[in-house]
Amino acid sequence: MNHASVAPGPSSLRPHPSSLDLKWVILGLCVALVAYLAVIPLGFLLWQSFFTPHTAAKPAVFTLGNYAAAYSSVQTAKLFANSLVFAVGTAAFSLVTGTALAWMNERTNTPFKRLFFGLALVPLIIPGILFTISWIMLASPKIGIFNLLLQQGFRTDYVFFNVYTMWGMIWVDGLHYSPMAFLLMTAAFRSMDPALEESAAMSGANLWQVLRRVTLALAWPAIFATLLILFVRAIESFEVPALLGMPAGIFVFTSAIYEAIHRYPSQIGLASAYGVTLLLLTSAGVWFQSRLSASGQRYSTVTGKGFRPRRIDLGRWRYLTAAIFIAYFLLIVAAPLFILVWSSIQKYYSVPSAAALANLTLDPYRFILEHPAFLRSIWNSLVLCVGSATIIMLVTSVICWMVVKTKIPGRWLLDNLASLPIVFPGLVLGLAIMVFYLNVNVGIYGTIWILLLAYVTRFMPYGIRYNTASMIQIHKELEESAAMSGASWFAVFVRVILPLLKPGLLAGWIYIAIVSLRELSSSILLYSPGTEVVSIMIWELWENGQYVELSALGVMLIILLFVMVMLAQLAGSRYGVREA
Repeated sequence: MNHASVAPGPSSLRPHPSSLDLKWVILGLCVALVAYLAVIPLGFLLWQSFFTPHTAAKPAVFTLGNYAAAYSSVQTAKLFANSLVFAVGTAAFSLVTGTALAWMNERTNTPFKRLFFGLALVPLIIPGILFTISWIMLASPKIGIFNLLLQQGFRTDYVFFNVYTMWGMIWVDGLHYSPMAFLLMTAAFRSMDPALEESAAMSGANLWQVLRRVTLALAWPAIFATLLILFVRAIESFEVPALLGMPAGIFVFTSAIYEAIHRYPSQIGLASAYGVTLLLLTSAGVWFQSRLSASGQRYSTVTGKGFRPRRIDLGRWRYLTAAIFIAYFLLIVAAPLFILVWSSIQKYYSVPSAAALANLTLDPYRFILEHPAFLRSIWNSLVLCVGSATIIMLVTSVICWMVVKTKIPGRWLLDNLASLPIVFPGLVLGLAIMVFYLNVNVGIYGTIWILLLAYVTRFMPYGIRYNTASMIQIHKELEESAAMSGASWFAVFVRVILPLLKPGLLAGWIYIAIVSLRELSSSILLYSPGTEVVSIMIWELWENGQYVELSALGVMLIILLFVMVMLAQLAGSRYGVREA
């Protein structure tokens, strides 16, 4: 890169008399904001778990009653067991499915691999609540299409599928998280030097021996790290436990927290005690993951020597692997999208059939478009996704500059603080923020601003990740050249650092905007009439039994998310987002 072409000249960047003050004001504000967002909710969650609720008639009193109520009954032991079975089962199912698909995609000559790779990423766009609802419509004992079609075909009342069980919960959540495992394991297989596999094959090992004793052995750190990530995601999952577990009486920590808050009277202290336990579980998973990443070097196979990925010729078996990809695509993409679209054009929910074609209508879409909360929820969702993405990327760019480019004492602590919310399950974060602003009345409880604070806190670690990756690539000489030309720190940051961060900034902004549109677990405890977002509107339609209407809204939301992803692809071709 030609440094002279990037660094501004003296005439374009003039020092500002108060540049030093402005620099430290901006840095101080960003540090204060990060500390406030990361530490305050955690502190008040712990505080609330040890105190009785504060009321106008009675002040808060220290007590261990919340933990006694939470952990002194047989139901709590069952709750803990359910949570572990659900999280471990979901993580294991996702890992096995994703690893098998990644191996077939990267290490074999399965036909149409590129097409299947693109299709496997589609479920990442579908919100968890819509994916869960679609599987209720597919495999519910009473209204599930799979059951009804099989019962009609075999003329029986036997229930073939039942998602309202622990295994049903693991199946739905495991399918939903399997694309994440697929992506993580694809990266591991793609970067693995195949020389050891070739040596094993030349020594007489067959395909399965090479796979078991070489490939998977070398990929063990990636496998275990992926398992931990999936475990953390599963144990903080809310949609599946709420929609499938609660109606069947199967409670995990997230659904128990939601149920405790919505009792009458509300048991916030009990919910906080559950929340602390859930926070400890997720923290343990993240800690083990970080330890594994630090000790994974001994499994390294990628060196300075170039290599080409090894493709295994499966012969006729390649048609079987192609069939597995097709079956996976049907289960995770085609069937859920089809049932949502079909339900959205029906007068009332019914099984697809020739007779049901007479009931085709666009009334559900008209109902949604005319619903008084529709435009408000769309506006709220857009404000939150744009606002949270913009605030996160700008604030974390300053934090990353401090961590990467300076030698300020304690900058490692700042990095850890900014990454701390990653251990907060969405529901626990919503609970912590709710507890804090119920006790500290600053006028934002019940407004859209409390949702914005929750979103900024929840997704701040993603901004740190994107900005850090880009900040490391910017050489210190560029800042020094601009400074020597007389530019102030603020001018250097705005006119040199931020433009060079553009790929990472834009990539992080798009990602945070997309996940903000899908967010439910934090919103479910913080919204109030007038501040509903699209995911909350879907939740309320489901609780009211308006299946065809929520399907119409779900289809519209998925189309919006697809459009955002296409715009991201377009931006990627222009600004290098995909490389970031």
